[in-house]
Amino acid sequence: MNTATVVLIALVVMLMWFVAVYNKLINMIEEVSNSKQQIDVQLDRRYKVYESLIEIVKKYMDYEKSTLKEVVALRSQAQRAYAVGNEKERIAAEDAISKIGSGISLIFEQYPDLKANQNALQLQEEIVNTENKLAFAKQSYNDSIERYNAKRKSLFESMVVNIFSSKLLKDFVYWGIDDTKRQQYEESTVKF
Repeated sequence: MNTATVVLIALVVMLMWFVAVYNKLINMIEEVSNSKQQIDVQLDRRYKVYESLIEIVKKYMDYEKSTLKEVVALRSQAQRAYAVGNEKERIAAEDAISKIGSGISLIFEQYPDLKANQNALQLQEEIVNTENKLAFAKQSYNDSIERYNAKRKSLFESMVVNIFSSKLLKDFVYWGIDDTKRQQYEESTVKF
């Protein structure tokens, strides 16, 4: 084998490796996007359950109208933030809705007729299930971000990211992780 052949083979191998790393990082970005879409599905589901619950609750009480209005206002705030791409504001609004949802059982205890209504009980259970699914979707999303960040900061992968930074250098916003924890994570990851 002559030198030109060896160099050509080495270049082909390096090119194949380069393409494989690029494709892996693109797949990881798509995984993060898919995980985010799963959160959106659960948020939409939660909103629909709340709408149904509000209709049933209206029949039984004048209710803590402020709570209902707050859920609607927070949902509107989250949708506006989503429309303009403000993930931090959206996350804050959605997390506030989750806090309201966690106190829904206490509200039911105050109204025996509502507590006995089968539809209301089903919706209460649906809210709990949806919040659990939402928590799982958020964790999956955060995990996929961490996998992507760890991979893109690896020695050889970081070289590929630097070359194609417009396509591969993504900064995702974590769900339920404050900026301090995120900064600690990013500082603990070696950068090249």
